[in-house]
Amino acid sequence: MPAGGAEEHCGIQGIDRRRRVGAALTGRVPIVYARSTTIHAHPSYIDAGIKHVRDTVMPALTDIEGCMGMSLLIDRDSGRCIATSSWRDEESLRASEGPVRDLRDAAAEIFHGTTEVSRWEIAVMHRDHHAERGAYCRVTWVKTEPSDMDRGVDLWKMAALPKMEELPGFCSASLMFDRAAGRGVSSLTFDSREAMEGNRERLDAIRVETAREAGAEVLDTCEFELAIAHLHVPEMA
Repeated sequence: MPAGGAEEHCGIQGIDRRRRVGAALTGRVPIVYARSTTIHAHPSYIDAGIKHVRDTVMPALTDIEGCMGMSLLIDRDSGRCIATSSWRDEESLRASEGPVRDLRDAAAEIFHGTTEVSRWEIAVMHRDHHAERGAYCRVTWVKTEPSDMDRGVDLWKMAALPKMEELPGFCSASLMFDRAAGRGVSSLTFDSREAMEGNRERLDAIRVETAREAGAEVLDTCEFELAIAHLHVPEMA
């Protein structure tokens, strides 16, 4: 979860997008990890929770070795929130479990909610431009056979992403996976709720086509307000 949508740096400009996204990777690609915490919050405490994450959790995470930032998605109607932190490598992710657990427990109290934790490898991170206040994210969870994971990532990156980044209001996209569990999650960030909603029909079609080609089962698709966007993950597309 964003899982981690937009960032504070602009994408590379002046390069043909389709070639840039569809081109084969060259050189050594860093493996970056993420931990996402789904908070089932009481809707009336979401603003207090956002303030706590911004004023307390983010500074504390910054002090932990290997942390590369975080994002926070919120759904004010259901109370579902997703906080995602990114980590330089698997060692950093594992070493941070203790202090992050303490931060998570404290945040759950502020949100008046319960939490669920997932850990991911970040397969794709692509940005077109900086997301401003008012950006929204569309998050989709899928399940597939672990042996089909690499093929699914390639299909998403080479076939789906070039189509999605051409949509009006597109800001960024990420794809993360848990290979052992055969689970994946994608996050698409748009300039506004209106832009996201205006692209729903096309996004639905891309999702169905990609899932069918990859042999994946779509578990859920939800839409969120992007409350905090500070995932400092390098371009990986």
